[in-house]
Amino acid sequence: MTSFPTTRMRRTRSQPWARDLVRQNQLAPSDLIWPIFVHEGSEIEAVTSMPGVNRLPLSEVAGAARTARDLGLPAIALFPKIDDAKKDVSGSEAANPDNLVCRAIHELKSAVPEIGVMADVALDPFTNTGQDGLLVDGKIDNDQTLDLLVAQSLVQVGAGCDIIAPSDMMDGRIGHIRNALENGGHTDTLIMSYAAKYASAFYGPFRDAVGSSGSLTGDKKTYQMDPANGDEALREVALDIEEGADMVMIKPGQPYLDIVMRVKQRFGMPTFAYQVSGEYAMIRAAGDQGWIDTDAVMLESLLAFKRAGCDGVLSYFAPRAAELLQST
Repeated sequence: MTSFPTTRMRRTRSQPWARDLVRQNQLAPSDLIWPIFVHEGSEIEAVTSMPGVNRLPLSEVAGAARTARDLGLPAIALFPKIDDAKKDVSGSEAANPDNLVCRAIHELKSAVPEIGVMADVALDPFTNTGQDGLLVDGKIDNDQTLDLLVAQSLVQVGAGCDIIAPSDMMDGRIGHIRNALENGGHTDTLIMSYAAKYASAFYGPFRDAVGSSGSLTGDKKTYQMDPANGDEALREVALDIEEGADMVMIKPGQPYLDIVMRVKQRFGMPTFAYQVSGEYAMIRAAGDQGWIDTDAVMLESLLAFKRAGCDGVLSYFAPRAAELLQST
């Protein structure tokens, strides 16, 4: 009997070329979508709770598109900070074809036509309640909200948006939006559904960035998912696929990688996750304190999404990650 191990797992780890040969998952710039914030002002504004992330004026949007192209990023996701004077209880500015989002879409597509543009469909940046749906008698009215979400989607597509991304979590919204797109001749427009979006504490910095945190009335637990539930996510995803979603998203990201894996294994659909503002802020804060290596932890965290089954990831780290990946 031999006294040494016959199977040495370390053999395939012994040299860089060997590790490259057996690596199961790869991360590339083409796996990343870059979320950017835009605002009505004329200056770049720092988002204090998200170090390194800014709100861009429209004059800087074209530059962001060129940066994405040069880094090999396939798409940009837009999120607006709307002036308070334009907010109301019904979120009517969301359906204005000349609103901030539509103008930003136009700037992006005019500067770099080949870049994919993704626009959020939800009312929270536009309502004075901070809610994703219409608040009627103290409750979110699901069905009244659907008509405005459809109108919001159509003005975004009219401005040149490539991917409609409903994040509102109203029941039936994917079907309503898909029907409106088909009937309007927008048969090539993609829908990336926020299919399993949890009522998470990780969204705080994002709400600061879009200006909804101070106005939020109540919480969003009646429509966003309970973090304790997993099976429910599969039902949500199945419904959105049946209603016409082309891609599905899980949000937040890393705390919900089990959901990502279950969704990918069950449905085999193009599956994405959002590395949300709280995840970004924690990595940046620890890195800024010198407690971790920001770049190394960031790349490791993004690779974890791929290992769990993601086809792509929305991340505020996208430009830095792409820069590092291009240099290797």
